[in-house]
Amino acid sequence: MADQAGEDGTPAPVSVPVVPTDESEQQEQQQPDDGRGEDPPPKEEQPEQTTEGEEKQETSEVKEDEQQPAEEKTAEEKPADESAEQQQQEAQPEQQEKSEEKQETQAEEGDKVETEAEKTETVTQEESKDEQKAEETQEEEKKDESKEGQAEAQPAPAPSPVNEEQTVGTETEVAKEPEAEVDPHAVTPRSKVNLEATATVKFVLMPSGQVVTQACTLGQTLEQLKQHFSAELKMPVNLIMLMFDGKTMTDSTTLADLGVGPNGTIQLELQSADPVNTPIKAYRPRQEYHMPDVITVRVQAEDNTYKDVVVEIERTTRKKPFLGGYRHKKTSIEYHHASAQTMQKQRPPSGTEKFCRDTQTVEQHHRVQQTTNDTSTQMTGIGVYVSNMEDKLLIPKKYTTADEHLSMILNRVVIIQKYYRRWLAKRYVEKLKDDKRKRMEFERLEEIRKKKEKADRIKKEFERRMNPKSKEDFDLLYHALEKWRQEELSRIDETLEGAERKAALCMLLDQETQLIAAIGRHKLEAEGDNKEKRIQSFLDKAAAPKKWKGHDGKSTEMDTPFTIRAKELRDIYNSINMKYLTQDERLDVLLTLKHTVKEHDCKLTQEIIELIDREADLLMRGVKESNLDGLRKRISTLFLQYIKTPTFNPEAAKLLKVPQDPSVLRKNIYFCPSCNSYLPSTEFALSSNSRNVGKCRRCTKIDNDARVRQDYSLYRYLLKQLRKAEEQYGDGSKIAFLLQEHDLRYLVDKVWGGQSILSAWDDLYDLTLVRWNKHEEWSPWNCILLTKDEAAAHDRLVNLEEGYGNVFIQKVQQKHVLARNYFSRLPGIAEHVRERANERETRSGPSIQGQAVSVQ
Repeated sequence: MADQAGEDGTPAPVSVPVVPTDESEQQEQQQPDDGRGEDPPPKEEQPEQTTEGEEKQETSEVKEDEQQPAEEKTAEEKPADESAEQQQQEAQPEQQEKSEEKQETQAEEGDKVETEAEKTETVTQEESKDEQKAEETQEEEKKDESKEGQAEAQPAPAPSPVNEEQTVGTETEVAKEPEAEVDPHAVTPRSKVNLEATATVKFVLMPSGQVVTQACTLGQTLEQLKQHFSAELKMPVNLIMLMFDGKTMTDSTTLADLGVGPNGTIQLELQSADPVNTPIKAYRPRQEYHMPDVITVRVQAEDNTYKDVVVEIERTTRKKPFLGGYRHKKTSIEYHHASAQTMQKQRPPSGTEKFCRDTQTVEQHHRVQQTTNDTSTQMTGIGVYVSNMEDKLLIPKKYTTADEHLSMILNRVVIIQKYYRRWLAKRYVEKLKDDKRKRMEFERLEEIRKKKEKADRIKKEFERRMNPKSKEDFDLLYHALEKWRQEELSRIDETLEGAERKAALCMLLDQETQLIAAIGRHKLEAEGDNKEKRIQSFLDKAAAPKKWKGHDGKSTEMDTPFTIRAKELRDIYNSINMKYLTQDERLDVLLTLKHTVKEHDCKLTQEIIELIDREADLLMRGVKESNLDGLRKRISTLFLQYIKTPTFNPEAAKLLKVPQDPSVLRKNIYFCPSCNSYLPSTEFALSSNSRNVGKCRRCTKIDNDARVRQDYSLYRYLLKQLRKAEEQYGDGSKIAFLLQEHDLRYLVDKVWGGQSILSAWDDLYDLTLVRWNKHEEWSPWNCILLTKDEAAAHDRLVNLEEGYGNVFIQKVQQKHVLARNYFSRLPGIAEHVRERANERETRSGPSIQGQAVSVQ
């Protein structure tokens, strides 16, 4: 630095060496050298005429000259001490002028840290004044002792910034160890800041006020931080605003430009540019990553191709064995051997024959060998006659070459292959014929089954209309009546006018009245039958034993004293209601009943005993049984009241609608504005779009029978099928169980038009709602209305884009949008959708809170 020349080519002026201290000497030893291998020699003094470029060089020269070895500084210590006071007095006005010129230069260059540099220079001037006073006091003492005392007592102050005019013919004061945080000689602070250092950044999410702490490097820009939070908060980058001290910063601004230093802390505010439509969501840290049981690894093969290999992660719980190791002689560090389950790379064959002694198996080889075989012949000779009658005359034929022999074998092989392929073809054709026959038989049986199911359904519906028993049966009757009335009205409006139309309407009203009266008579009969069934069901539930399943899956039943008591009362009730009993049997039943109710003395039991005595007296007098029906009915009614009393039958307490404790009635009680009654919450039917309680079930039923006459049996059937299918998936689907019949009616009729989107089949008994994407839970915006056969084929699809065309997919997605716009506003479904969205955000990745995560 000291050897550099000015911009005009003249050598730069030489700075005067400073008096070293112990701390300055230590600092000199720690500072690196300038790369030239030796300290720069001092230069001669130059005139005071310099340029702006030389001012910056002079500042660097003074700093380097302060770092010269202690031997050179000690030699010039005395003249530096004598002229220190004179130098400071002459340098103060010049230093202020140079500082002003430096500020103007920084303003022209666009430096962002101008204020910080001015503060640094002001602090340095104050330190130089303190140093002058300290030197005046120390001149009177011995130089060697003053140096040691000053080094032990307090650290020497830092030198003041020296410009070019101060270095000419002057000496500097005692040097102080330079501070690492502020460097007044630097042109810009960024040249001295390590951009790889980290700082703590606190992001305040507005307007919620949530604070997210994150460690970032000083070189990261605000644009990189925005991209990071865009991925975390699932919102566009252009809608994220980062503010510092209430001001919006540009995207190219780094953390170092904001004035934060290494290991420092800074707070930024994160807002949304469109807080109404796209507000800032709550930041949820990512969960820790857990290694899955199976991973897929892409491996490069020898032919430069890649293949995916499924690797199973084996987590062992045993402790790894000690396999030995070695110790470093110099560092005494121990290194242990380790083993892994990864297959070792095979070494190339060396060509040397090797043997293994770990086996006892003997390898055997079979080889064909031709051995010598001695034979003998006999022919006619002297004294020997051999007949030639059986001899054969052999004539040599055409010689067959090796190529001809191989060609003959090939022809035979071709013939064998022909017959084999023929056999395979015949077997394949037979299999196709068999499959076709089975398919046709299956389709025929399916057609018969569908016709039979439809006939049974029609027969059952006809039976329900002729002999209605339940509420659903009467809803079907009222719906059929309303449908008939609408058809008659439309026919009358189209064909008749004037007085004829009025007469036809009056006749239609009379017919409707008669039909309603007939339905009412059926309802009274059904209520009587249903009442007996309800009573019998109540008695059976009270007398049922306790049941539970053990660890082995077997059911266990246990009778308690309360269930035994309920069973006895049920048997007595059934006995007193039996018909065609003899007089002795009836008296025996009455006697048993009398002994049972005598166990408790109250007004109810006394009345029952009185009625029992009256019937027994009348029986003994020979009164006809037909005249005793009213008395017997009173006895049955009072005894049923006796059975429903928890004091006499403890098991009845849990089956009564009206609890015995009055304090329980204060909870979950609502007011019905239609019938002006206070009823429990179970008497109100709530749909998914309900925002208040509304009418009770009884008032809703009366209103539906009188005006709307809507039949929800079809939609109830669809909803039951849907819930059964969702239970089989077992993935925690909930929306299907939140919907009611009213909601499903809107989805089927309004959204899907009441017909299959593929075949336009409109029979609701043959339609079903299935998942559009079977990997996601069922919802009104993830379903499709198809027939049962189409739904089975849809579930077998692997890729929807391959199974359906783009036009069809767009049509389905449009209906999903309509369903989402309607059902996402419903309170129950909207809350469930928010919970699922929060779960997906929680599972979106690992947490960064408390960790240094770099934003790329």
